[in-house]
Amino acid sequence: MNAKRVSPRRSGVAPSSGGELHKGSPVFLALTAIGVVFGDIGTSPLYTLSVTLAATGHAPPTTADVLGIVSLIFWALMAMVSLKYVVLVLRADNDGEGGILALLSVVESDRIANGPGLSIFVLLGIVGAALLYGDGAITPAISVLSAVEGLKLVAPALDEFIVPLTLAILVGLFMIQRRGTGKIGRLFGPVMVAWFVVIGLLGAVNIYAAPAILKALSPGEAARFIVANPLIAFAVMGGVFLALTGAEALYADMGHVGPSAIRRAWFGLVLPALLLNYFGQGALILTTPNAADSPFYKLAPEWALLPLVGLATLATIIASQALISGVFSLTRQAMQLGLCPRMRIVPTSSEEAGQIYLPTANWLLMICTLFIVVLFKTSRNLAGAYGIAVSGTMLVTTILLYRVAVERWRWPPAAAIFMIVVFGTVDATFLASNSLKIVEGGWFPITVGAFMVGLMLCWRQGASLTRHRLQEMSMPLARFIGHIDEMVVARPPGVGVWMTKVAHGASPVLLHHV
Repeated sequence: MNAKRVSPRRSGVAPSSGGELHKGSPVFLALTAIGVVFGDIGTSPLYTLSVTLAATGHAPPTTADVLGIVSLIFWALMAMVSLKYVVLVLRADNDGEGGILALLSVVESDRIANGPGLSIFVLLGIVGAALLYGDGAITPAISVLSAVEGLKLVAPALDEFIVPLTLAILVGLFMIQRRGTGKIGRLFGPVMVAWFVVIGLLGAVNIYAAPAILKALSPGEAARFIVANPLIAFAVMGGVFLALTGAEALYADMGHVGPSAIRRAWFGLVLPALLLNYFGQGALILTTPNAADSPFYKLAPEWALLPLVGLATLATIIASQALISGVFSLTRQAMQLGLCPRMRIVPTSSEEAGQIYLPTANWLLMICTLFIVVLFKTSRNLAGAYGIAVSGTMLVTTILLYRVAVERWRWPPAAAIFMIVVFGTVDATFLASNSLKIVEGGWFPITVGAFMVGLMLCWRQGASLTRHRLQEMSMPLARFIGHIDEMVVARPPGVGVWMTKVAHGASPVLLHHV
């Protein structure tokens, strides 16, 4: 009996199929999504606006800077996260799984592991997946560092304890991964709900105090900012991109909770809270320009600062979960596609097939993350390394999405091309802007990505050679059955199962035993 690897069902034809694989309570799945999927993008307000305003070179920032940048963040969230990822990309599931390798298998499943050559789409998919590994190592480091650094505002003397405390928190985070996505979601979900409610309220209070910030809802403010000084706007785009950095992880984690839960959580709580907070930070800077160095924490009154630092620390610990879970899913897909060595996979749920734990991937990711914290030491230094990897992955996702739209969703080519041109232009702009940070730290995720590309290509080549050699040593199944019927072979009762990588025919091991 052949136990061959079967390519997963291409469910791009039926966009709703992914949701049918998740039978849990809609409320519980949405809560799990808030706790597992949205941590990365949900904690971006901690550093996005301060880093972006610093890129203008104006201290303090001007009113035009604030309105233009907040407008850019608003429209980037609406177009690139809400429309591109939540509405469109989540439809491109592969048997309920998400992520760039799942998207690649939808459009190129026959050529990833078995193709004689390497198509441009397969190569792009491998590069995009490799870059996501680099992002997966950086996200836990910058998320936890940015929150723990809030202790300096409470007590400057605690500065020397920031790195050791960050390392301790990260070790604890990776140690609980074996509990599984479901249990972690139940643990983290209520905390993240509290986080989104709090940041939304803080933003709303400050918007009420300075409603002029609502002018940023107009795309005209973003356009005026870009036209006034294109060079500054280009540099600023790398900071604006920080507001979107959890979008690719959102897609990679789809297998854990399903697309419906992600959409409910995004539009019902996460997006409104993020917009209120970004606009609230902008409102605060309009009235107090000197708050631009740390606008998030200065949203809160002095008495609430310490509790906010504590909540932010918990939220950023949870933020790391989105990329960690995404790396687990990505690694399993890479193994299924013959792109990386096999590792032990531990299912963590009896109901959700997408909820898994990979010990080897977990500990390797932990070592890499701890090294990054020791190497860069501050979130401001890490901001230079953050963004270039995930912006490259997002551009690759856009390119692959064209094939899905035309071949699976049956879109007219003109409509698909229009979509790709719009999204691709924005993604390319973000990638080019983030490329300015290569010297400041962007070299690190590129180095990690290059190593992973080399590993995947080498493993793919070795697996292909092994598979072809096994095929040469095998015997056509019809010939084997006819031959064995002519032989005197002992037939004990029961059924014999022979596991083999040979897709067609009797395996060499079976031939040897018979």
